[in-house]
Amino acid sequence: MRTFISLPIYYMDLNDLNQINKASSSARKDLIRLSLGLAFILLVVLYLISKEHVEGHLMLVIAAVFGSYMALNIGANDVANNVGPAVGSKALTMTGAIAIAAIFEASGTLIAGGDVVTTIKDGIINPQLIRDSDTFIWLMMAALLAAAIWLNVATSLNAPVSTTHSIVGGVLGAGIAAGGFEIANWPIMGKIAASWIISPVLGGLFSAVFLYVVKRKITYQPNMLIAAQKVVPVLIALMTWAFSTYLIMKGLKQIIKVDFPIAASISLIFAIVIFLIVKPRIVKASIHLEPSKASVNNLFTLPLIFSAALLSFAHGANDVANAVGPLAAINDAIFQHGVSDKASIPLWIMILGATGLAIGLALYGPKLIRTVGSEITELDKMRAFCIAMSAAITVIFASQMGLPISSTHTAVGAVFGVGFLREYLKHSNAKRMEEIRAHHEHNDPEKIAEFLNAFKKASIAKKGKMLKELKRQAKLQSDTSLLTKKERKSLKKVYRQELVKRSHLYKIAAAWLVTVPLSGILGGLLFFTIRGIMLP
Repeated sequence: MRTFISLPIYYMDLNDLNQINKASSSARKDLIRLSLGLAFILLVVLYLISKEHVEGHLMLVIAAVFGSYMALNIGANDVANNVGPAVGSKALTMTGAIAIAAIFEASGTLIAGGDVVTTIKDGIINPQLIRDSDTFIWLMMAALLAAAIWLNVATSLNAPVSTTHSIVGGVLGAGIAAGGFEIANWPIMGKIAASWIISPVLGGLFSAVFLYVVKRKITYQPNMLIAAQKVVPVLIALMTWAFSTYLIMKGLKQIIKVDFPIAASISLIFAIVIFLIVKPRIVKASIHLEPSKASVNNLFTLPLIFSAALLSFAHGANDVANAVGPLAAINDAIFQHGVSDKASIPLWIMILGATGLAIGLALYGPKLIRTVGSEITELDKMRAFCIAMSAAITVIFASQMGLPISSTHTAVGAVFGVGFLREYLKHSNAKRMEEIRAHHEHNDPEKIAEFLNAFKKASIAKKGKMLKELKRQAKLQSDTSLLTKKERKSLKKVYRQELVKRSHLYKIAAAWLVTVPLSGILGGLLFFTIRGIMLP
């Protein structure tokens, strides 16, 4: 008699196979990205090794590795603020946004990045209290690596943070480790701390104001297309003025220094010319469009593409200094055997910064672009336009008022401002609808529906008159309110829909608050580590 042993049959569910395939595909992509990033750093090392050796050449090679790593992380984290809204609103594809940002970031770096940089950014520490060039080199290396590591961590957490604050924290922490607490310029640090609040508040306020104006003047009008024909050319002209002024004052400041009145006057000429060109084109383009919000949205596509390009150019011109500045300072200290207030930037360092930003954006930028563009709040082209406008206007306003500002905090704050305005308007509208229904609760349902339909189609002015008449009739019907105290209280809770993801709000705010302290602590620890390695 034969005995058959039943063996358990193991099989894998199709969903499990799909998950494994996705995980392995993701792992392969991560490995490819890491390999390409390391290949860039290796090329920088090979280039420096091929150069003529001088005293301190090894330190320069190590510093260049840190600078390359920093440039990659700036591209991965900071550039998302410039193109994220355009991608989230579908004015640009992810590929198109990365291509435009990479080209204009690199162009801004090489054309307008300047050939001289201050060795101690923003004067946050006193270089006179640093004992020798070796200590200064170790300090800057520690600051550069600390800032790069923190940016890497923030990117992995999907938190857009300020690269300027990151390098400021690194320099502060390494500086205190090198020279004690008296080396720090605490009034300057106070201004930087103030920018944590000022930047997002101003950015959010301006973006909300712009969006409210757009809604009142276009989307709340009975015929949106006719309203758009009048208003959109004016908005594009205003955007031209704002971005031209922003670019002249900030993006080109390393080439030519121009004060606000001159920059604003030159930009006004550009704005008038653009208005005269755009006005007939907008009218012609809108003739065959349907009078809908989607049609009006499409009129903002081209301005959004230009805004992404110009913001990227200005960012490349300004923020590349966060990567190449400390490296240029180290290079100058090695060759000059001393510490100076300003250092020249060799061409190879500028190319390193421009290339690193572009590669970091291409490899790791999409993650933050999606966060800024679509995960905080839903964006259409009109909302994205208001965010871009806010970014330029806030920088201009803050510079004239002498207020400290962070471009990252401003841009992200503008996204939150748009989202919170949407929440407020949705809630107010829902509350108004419920009040109308409550006033008509004894009427025929068909009459209620007819009134609500007419109310929705009415202009802003007519809506106000309809509500005023409704309240007048209510008073005539009874000396007391039609709504009881309990009913009025319930209306306050209606339609509390959250259109801004609170988890992103809390995470990003926390990341902003800890950027300077964490990069500072890391900078101090790395300074002691590097000094311990280098001392005999």
